[in-house]
Amino acid sequence: MNGLVDWDLAVTIGAKVAGDGPEVSAEQAAAAVAELRADANRSTALVREFTGLVAQDDTAPVVVVDRPGWVQANADGFAKIIEPMIEKLTAKKGQPSGLSRAIGSRVTGAEVGLLLGFLGSKVLGQFDPFHEPSGRLLLVAPNIVHVERELGVDPEDFRLWVCLHEETHRVQFTAVPWMRDHLFAEMMSLTDSIEPTHFAEDTVRRISEALRGGGGSLMEAMSTPEQREVLDRITGMMSLLEGHADVVMDGVGPSVIPSVDSIRESFNERRKGIGTLDRILRRLLGLDAKMAQYRDGAAFVNHVVAKVGMAEFNAVWAGPENLPSKADIGDPDAWITRVL
Repeated sequence: MNGLVDWDLAVTIGAKVAGDGPEVSAEQAAAAVAELRADANRSTALVREFTGLVAQDDTAPVVVVDRPGWVQANADGFAKIIEPMIEKLTAKKGQPSGLSRAIGSRVTGAEVGLLLGFLGSKVLGQFDPFHEPSGRLLLVAPNIVHVERELGVDPEDFRLWVCLHEETHRVQFTAVPWMRDHLFAEMMSLTDSIEPTHFAEDTVRRISEALRGGGGSLMEAMSTPEQREVLDRITGMMSLLEGHADVVMDGVGPSVIPSVDSIRESFNERRKGIGTLDRILRRLLGLDAKMAQYRDGAAFVNHVVAKVGMAEFNAVWAGPENLPSKADIGDPDAWITRVL
């Protein structure tokens, strides 16, 4: 891959950092892959029945991957999102020399690789909305097996539970086709407001604060009023998507997953992070904020559904103007008044 990030190096480093995952026999691996594919397919009808969202068949494939496969998929996705931003910064600062560009791309590639490696050992599943033509659902089999063993939960129940959450994301983006382009447009709009000097200074400051334990993430390095406005819209949207998926998995779970209560309790503890380094990295990468998205988004969805019902709540998918803002997530009655 060409560009200002050495993506091939990022993938190589990311795969090494992520590692292979737990030891499983060939038979166990094949069985896990088959079960995850079946659970994802089973989840489609369960999600449709609970939410009323109807996704067209065969619009976004389900792909069961290992850790290196997840790293490669996300490097491809990052390239599509990050390269336009880097090119814009380069245009503002001036094109570096060939040697500087080569060195810089390898340094940046190494940094991205470390990030992908850390996340590649944690992520259970992910809907990639930017994969052409309509996105794809990635299920990371070794991580799912690792966590089910770590938590001591029933593998059959846990795999279906994970698939319910991730399949909800696939349904969100395929049943609501404008969502994909809207999210990409919002992310690209950030590039219009980035100033190279301020971005670099703020990034260094945020990293220092995170390492000292004072909070802050890389995304918060974008701190101009215009950037915060865009980030607030993205935060509202992502809180909706994550919270909605949690509500679906908890709503459907009791009817099809006997041990769902114990799985949820154990998994919530895991989401808090384990060691000091893990907590620092989560803070730096904004994963603490992501945990808040699950919690606050689920509270928003539950409040609105309890008050007006699922059919009325589904007005949220009618168009970008109906999406909750970050403020709406904390005040669902304000969203009801504005939209309904």
